[in-house]
Amino acid sequence: MTSTTETSQAQTNQASASPSSFYAAMRILPSAQRDAMFLIYSFCRQVDDIADSALPPERKRQELQQWRKDIDAVYTGKPPSRLAEYPVTIKRFDLQREDFLAIIDGMEMDAAEDIRGPDWATLDLYCDRVASAVGRLSVNVFGLARKDGVALAHHLGRALQLTNILRDIDEDASIGRLYLPREALSFGGISTTDPSAVVEADLTKACEPVIARARQHYQEAQQIMSRSSRKLVRAPRIMGKYYGRILDLLIARGFAMPRAPVRLGKLARLSILLRYAFV
Repeated sequence: MTSTTETSQAQTNQASASPSSFYAAMRILPSAQRDAMFLIYSFCRQVDDIADSALPPERKRQELQQWRKDIDAVYTGKPPSRLAEYPVTIKRFDLQREDFLAIIDGMEMDAAEDIRGPDWATLDLYCDRVASAVGRLSVNVFGLARKDGVALAHHLGRALQLTNILRDIDEDASIGRLYLPREALSFGGISTTDPSAVVEADLTKACEPVIARARQHYQEAQQIMSRSSRKLVRAPRIMGKYYGRILDLLIARGFAMPRAPVRLGKLARLSILLRYAFV
């Protein structure tokens, strides 16, 4: 039997995700899986909010460290009251402590200092922590076999995160961040990593290597999903189609100034949802 507290917490977790594309994709899942995914989303949202807050760096570090301690406490059988619902979900879906901690590690990369033109290796580590680690938790909830699940998390997580980076170049620059890797900037003839200067440039060439890598990850993810049970990959397929379409729109718009914001319209989202949700 589900307690009133657990029900209330599940509703809170769902509310934190609405009305995102994530919310739409996860609503198709059975209730236990859906609640688990909203718990994961809520965790990610809370630690991300710390990293993106206006708090001093030391305060951010302290709050993220407290999350690290709380996750450790959950796995030693002494969950703090705010994470009281975590043990049941963790046990039911065999969620790994290392993946929760990796997400915190990724947020600490943002919190420690503004990321500006990282090299490819650092950017890939960041993508693994803030996106693929989320995927590794998620594939356990979806019920994929571990080998294919981890591979799907690796590729789809990176594809989605690289798409986010391409979409949010100007927004990130407004808060002093630049995720385009320095090798890509150099390829585009850009020598600075100052976000305010980079965003004034024609980024067409600089974005080409990022686009190519994102496309490769989407292709690899699609190959894994094509050999998996369609029922088990409904949610990740929807997310992949959403973000793949955003990438297409970004490419069609281009990366020269001015760069108008790109959004996937409601009808396009609904079309993808209807096509892949009921299979």
